[in-house]
Amino acid sequence: MSSHQAPLTEVTEPMSAEALEARLREIGEARYHHRHPFQLALQGGELDRCQVRAWALNRYYYQAMIPIKDATLMARLDDPDWRREWRSRLVDHDGEAPGEGGIERWLKLTDGLGLEREMVRSTRLILPATRFAVEAYTHFVRYRTLLEAIASSLTELFSPKVIGSRVSGMLEHYDFVSEETLDYFRPRLTQAPHDAERALAYVREHALRADQQQAVLEALVFKCDVLWTMLDALQHGYVEGHRPPGAWDGKSGLVAGATP
Repeated sequence: MSSHQAPLTEVTEPMSAEALEARLREIGEARYHHRHPFQLALQGGELDRCQVRAWALNRYYYQAMIPIKDATLMARLDDPDWRREWRSRLVDHDGEAPGEGGIERWLKLTDGLGLEREMVRSTRLILPATRFAVEAYTHFVRYRTLLEAIASSLTELFSPKVIGSRVSGMLEHYDFVSEETLDYFRPRLTQAPHDAERALAYVREHALRADQQQAVLEALVFKCDVLWTMLDALQHGYVEGHRPPGAWDGKSGLVAGATP
């Protein structure tokens, strides 16, 4: 059994905040998608242009749903200080005005890869598993406890490692991407650690009982599984060639003149 598949050890006695954080970081090291074959292929230059486009197209749905997820979470926070804190996440992705924010930068990425914006924004050609995984995440944040919802965001503790490898690897190996194309990732190198440390502080302060700590660990496992599932679907559909009906065919939705 791989480390990704290994079950959690049940929390039977309350841990210290330090021990809880250590367990969370162990989960990230074992289960975060930096180990996924598709991620390794993406940063290692092993994918073709179509496969990179498929990744960007499907990942857009995740990016677009992040502020919706965060708005749902923010509405559940009783403390105005925490609401102001969480609001920064919405601004990071939506911007303060049209043409700003992380979602706009992701659309510049898909623009740079030759995908039509209308097709990307419609999400009509994404993989079914992408839609199911992302909507499972938004449902989790809406309906599970506030502590679990916040803990599920802790994958951001591990994202800078992936971002650095992804950007450097793509710039090195793909002549169809540029630093401008990958501009989405630059702000995330500072935004994600800040957001993660604040969420971690909340979890350390509020997860005191053994059952709460168990729920926090399971929430992080769930979020890692969401990200892993999205890459599983890309691997199955665009590397192994088992693309489901209705998913992007690698040709439709290209900007006129773009190389297939």
